[in-house]
Amino acid sequence: MGFGANIVTIQRRQLKFDSFDEVVRDAESLQAKGYDRAGKWDLAQVCEHLARWLEYPLDGMPRVTLLLKPPMWVVRHTIGPRMLRKAIATNRIPAGSPAIPQTVAASGGDAAEALDHLRRAAKRFTEWTGPTHPSPMFGRLTRDDGRKMHLVHAAHHLSFLIPKQG
Repeated sequence: MGFGANIVTIQRRQLKFDSFDEVVRDAESLQAKGYDRAGKWDLAQVCEHLARWLEYPLDGMPRVTLLLKPPMWVVRHTIGPRMLRKAIATNRIPAGSPAIPQTVAASGGDAAEALDHLRRAAKRFTEWTGPTHPSPMFGRLTRDDGRKMHLVHAAHHLSFLIPKQG
């Protein structure tokens, strides 16, 4: 057998969510059936990351390193609004977009616990009627744009987890 003959590339799924209930059901299905990865993160990392991002508009962002503050400010005040409109219009975030390190859990976490966190965060976000904190990348968002962007974000990350057949 030649070099690289056994390399298999797993294709990401094409996902579009219209509600956070759909997001949670997809994650539950992945947990129940098992999954293969087309990316680096496992289900626990994805669920925890999504849950944290659903909580940030309600509770505020965690402190970021001094090195991240200037580039985030520049993005928020220049290309951020255009990036937001494009992500919502295309239902797509480019693969390889960097994540703020504080928003990513270590691999190998408890998927059931992370999924429960996602359930609670989605319910809380959906039912929230108070003011929200601005996005570090996009600034102040309307409630509808915030909801749409979080659904695009969920589709992006869950698309890297492919349900096992059977």
